Amino acid sequence: MNRAINPVIPKNEEIRILIVDDDPIVLEVMKSFVASYGFNFATASDGMEAVELLEKQEFDIIISDINMPRMDGMELLNHVRQHHPSIGMIIITGISEEYSYVDVIRAGAIDYMTKPFDGQELLAKLQRVVREQALVSELEQLSICDSLTGLYNRRHFDTKLSEELHRAVRQGYSIFLAFLDVDKFKEYNDTFGHQAGDNLLATIGKILLSSARKGVDWVFRYGGDEFAIIVTQATVEQATMVLSRIMKSYQECQFGETSLSFGMAKFTRCPDKTWPEDMRLLMQEADKALYAAKGEGRNRIIVS
Repeated sequence: MNRAINPVIPKNEEIRILIVDDDPIVLEVMKSFVASYGFNFATASDGMEAVELLEKQEFDIIISDINMPRMDGMELLNHVRQHHPSIGMIIITGISEEYSYVDVIRAGAIDYMTKPFDGQELLAKLQRVVREQALVSELEQLSICDSLTGLYNRRHFDTKLSEELHRAVRQGYSIFLAFLDVDKFKEYNDTFGHQAGDNLLATIGKILLSSARKGVDWVFRYGGDEFAIIVTQATVEQATMVLSRIMKSYQECQFGETSLSFGMAKFTRCPDKTWPEDMRLLMQEADKALYAAKGEGRNRIIVS
């Protein structure tokens, strides 16, 4: 069954807006409009200041004038498209200025306004941007999630693993990759039917989501009855405890003679190897540990 696309529209207070204009009077007017509608916001006096803020804070929308010193609105738009593509940008111009609606939309702006404008026009445009971003976010989630388990899918695994490995090395903390497999899943599926097998896999999805630390650990359906877990910012003992918690929760569900086997490996960055090579080596080590767990009698955790 296809999942309906019904994006959740965030509340105004959940939206963070960056207002960029070198005219202090215009900046004050924009601030009063945005504040009156309940949005959170910050301000910058030109594109360079905006770029500095973007390195320190997260924003959903940028409202920017075109003509500014040091870095103008079009240069800022180009920077945002390259480095912060999820941010929606509204460009404001004067009627007599050189850039047209077509120019700024082709350059990547999500909308366009000309001076003078009123608060209701601004609110309508902001609401449209928020709705479009919510729809895009929902579509992205559908493309990277497994419909049966609710976990991220194999497609997203490679992207997320690469991101998390880079972040771990950059910030100097440990990161582990674990694979888990359902022991005797084929026998269970053959005995009780595919619907029962799907229910078992969906239950594992719920267990993984409830056992992982939100925003810290990442869980995936890797394929078939195999799953993957990225455990970050943890010692080997803490990472093993996460897996033990998953194993215990699954055992309590009592799916016949099935059990879970885990193989886990810690990531080590090798300067003489490329990042893809290091990532493949980590996956091989975790996979090797999983097969060792299977070979040693199943229903156990092996750390490489």
